[in-house]
Amino acid sequence: MDELDLLKKDWNKPSDHNKLSAKDIYPMLLKKSSSIVKTLFYISIAELAFWIIINFIPYFASDGYKAKLDSIYTNEYVFGAITTISYGIIFLFIYLLYKAYKAISVTDSVKNLMKSIIKTRKIIKYYVIYNLVVAGVSLLIGFYYAFTHDPELIDKFADLTTKQVVFISMLVVVFTVVFVLILWLFYRLIYGLLLKRLNSNYQELKKLEV
Repeated sequence: MDELDLLKKDWNKPSDHNKLSAKDIYPMLLKKSSSIVKTLFYISIAELAFWIIINFIPYFASDGYKAKLDSIYTNEYVFGAITTISYGIIFLFIYLLYKAYKAISVTDSVKNLMKSIIKTRKIIKYYVIYNLVVAGVSLLIGFYYAFTHDPELIDKFADLTTKQVVFISMLVVVFTVVFVLILWLFYRLIYGLLLKRLNSNYQELKKLEV
């Protein structure tokens, strides 16, 4: 049981010093909330670094593999623009999360801290939704370009029946859905636990405000 839990336990006991205890609890909630948002900020940076490394792996692959990728993704300007916009949006989310962390760190009232927590939860919610949508769309686009621009796959698909093409398309969709679901579970595990703790702090702040 940490210091905040001990203070909350003491605060719930009938006493004439409840107001003093509430004042003691607030700094603890502020400290814990600030620490949680700081952790979320660091996780988002680590995730960004991970995706950057993944995207740069092809540049360190063999010349044959790079040539094959170049033959599939022929319009480098379009893909370059999409990549730039995607990273720009991720950097925006990280910046907003950093601002939320700074806002919580310097807040001086229960009401402002509650507002900052709500704002942080919204940022994370939209960040996760954005990443899930981008992951799903990117996979589908990647499969589409592979099937329509890769000479080897084009030759193999040329002999397939309509039913076989439909079946393969369904497999691609199922694979994409499963991948997005796994990614969602990852976010649920990593961000969900921290947001749950942040929401718990929010509920305690509501009690203090009353």
